[in-house]
Amino acid sequence: MNGNDARAEGAVIVFDGVCALCSRWVRFLLRFDRRGRYRFAAMQGAHGRALLLQHGLDPDDPLSFLLLDRGRAWTDTDAILQVVGGLGGPWRIVTVLRVLPRAWRDGAYRVLARNRYRWFGRHHRCYLPAPEQAARFLD
Repeated sequence: MNGNDARAEGAVIVFDGVCALCSRWVRFLLRFDRRGRYRFAAMQGAHGRALLLQHGLDPDDPLSFLLLDRGRAWTDTDAILQVVGGLGGPWRIVTVLRVLPRAWRDGAYRVLARNRYRWFGRHHRCYLPAPEQAARFLD
């Protein structure tokens, strides 16, 4: 898959498929993304790994969150705010957090990212979607 495929088929979120918190985040998005706007690629899969590398992120030391949408890439808290705001409706209120300096937001995010396995747990294998949601996953 190249960058053009991701743009043509919608927004892609690259997530840590073995992180318990990250898997909950994906389940949250599957529940509230009623338009089916977002697709998902676990960083442990071929597509997710390739997308991280393509955007200068280390798939073997994943401390970043990546969103690709309409030819643009967002990372960390900018990506999170973009995703949640993209859910529409009352979720857009979250984008008010952009008034906080990015260094503060991303600093807090990095602490969470470094400690996610310790605080929330780790799965032995990547998150597996329900059959009706499988088409939204790249690997």
